[in-house]
Amino acid sequence: MTELAVDLERARTGDGPAFARLVEPLRPELHAHCYRMLGSVHDADDAVQEALLRAWRGLARFEGRASLRSWLYTVATRVCLDAVERRGRRALPMDLGPAADHVVTGNAPRAEVAWLGPYPAGPGPRAEQREAVELAFVAALQHLPGNQRAALLLFEVLGFSAAEIATMMNTSAASVNSALQRARRAMPARVPAPSDATMRTLAAAYAGALERGDADALVALLTEDVTWAMPPMPHWYRGTGAVMSFARQYPLATCGDWRHRLVGTNGSTGVAAYLRSAPGGTFEAWSITVLSPRDGRIAGITSFLGREHFAHFGLPDALS
Repeated sequence: MTELAVDLERARTGDGPAFARLVEPLRPELHAHCYRMLGSVHDADDAVQEALLRAWRGLARFEGRASLRSWLYTVATRVCLDAVERRGRRALPMDLGPAADHVVTGNAPRAEVAWLGPYPAGPGPRAEQREAVELAFVAALQHLPGNQRAALLLFEVLGFSAAEIATMMNTSAASVNSALQRARRAMPARVPAPSDATMRTLAAAYAGALERGDADALVALLTEDVTWAMPPMPHWYRGTGAVMSFARQYPLATCGDWRHRLVGTNGSTGVAAYLRSAPGGTFEAWSITVLSPRDGRIAGITSFLGREHFAHFGLPDALS
């Protein structure tokens, strides 16, 4: 009998450490799946915890017809579908309205909106792993109904067959194939990602331009149709003119008061920004910025404001 089979038998009799040995190797990929489904690290934490609790309670009913991995994905997917039905979808500022036509001042965060969040995962060894947590991909998933979202992820990201997914979602293979077709039509075309080295260079150049207050260096990094959003602020900007008007009035005007660290986020390299409010003071956690590249430049800047994001990335709340 293999070690896996031994731990399974022990877990069925109530052996907690044996159950932990079974599920811990799968926890990271289950967490990523729940993030794709729900668009939030916090929601993914809750979903994985609930899924493993359900699995522990229902382990005696696991008959071993499918793999343990498949069964855990079944449980986790059903937890996520329940959460989608209760909470709805996560949003970015682009989902709320058109781009601002002038620099917005004195605007308040929209606390009532369930905002999409960044994910603490850097470049992986496999391209499909990186693409599966790209911000644009996860944001587009939020526009799909729960069943289409689940079918697309289980089939195209995780490699389950339509028949397996039908069993997991308690439906028919024909329904799964129909959901897949509708989901594919709704998803945008994928943009080829640059190399990891190119992305690190781009992120470092962006951070350096802000720290120096160098408007020329910043605009040289941007595509003409670049967007900049800052959830939980509802306003956002499109085009180099509007983006640079905002940048000159706010982040570039505080040059010398920024410090940045490169950080792995959403399958690529992003930037953790710290802001100093007074000369000689500490640099406080400000935002986790996800950069969306295209053709060697930055086509999208999404700065997730709030120190609550930093703990997920293993980053301190302040820098001396």
